[in-house]
Amino acid sequence: MAMERLWAPWRMAYIARDGKKDEGECFFCRAWRETGQEKKHLLLARSGGGLVMLNRYPYTSAHLLIAPASHLGAFEDIGPEEGGRLWSLTAFAKKALSRALAPHGFNIGINQGRPAGAGVLDHLHIHLVPRWEGDVNFMPVLADARVISQALEETWEKLAPHFRDPPPA
Repeated sequence: MAMERLWAPWRMAYIARDGKKDEGECFFCRAWRETGQEKKHLLLARSGGGLVMLNRYPYTSAHLLIAPASHLGAFEDIGPEEGGRLWSLTAFAKKALSRALAPHGFNIGINQGRPAGAGVLDHLHIHLVPRWEGDVNFMPVLADARVISQALEETWEKLAPHFRDPPPA
């Protein structure tokens, strides 16, 4: 039996970083500011409360990041009004993913601090990870690798129509 090859060329940008922090403007703030560049930033929705985008380095297909418009680094720094808008945007994104992909469940959470798994320390964001029965396999255990079965751009194309009417500010 020949060895199968798994291709994930978009991962090279992450691997090449080798732990280096992206210099310059935060990618959430850049995506917020650069209108008309939605596909480039994998941005699915922008509202007065924040934005929804595909995670460029996902745990599974359609792994989303929901970030407030404000560049805040800690959960306790977000006020009740902005926090409410952020949760409303998260609920909207969860419904949109349910319509588009019919996942069986979701992981929803915030990682604060590097020991907790945060890759972005200075801009608070929520992870919305769709899950399906049987979506875990032997690859993470045996090969320390995850298999993402669809290119990010294809996932963006499939999801974008479901994110056209985000909640207002």
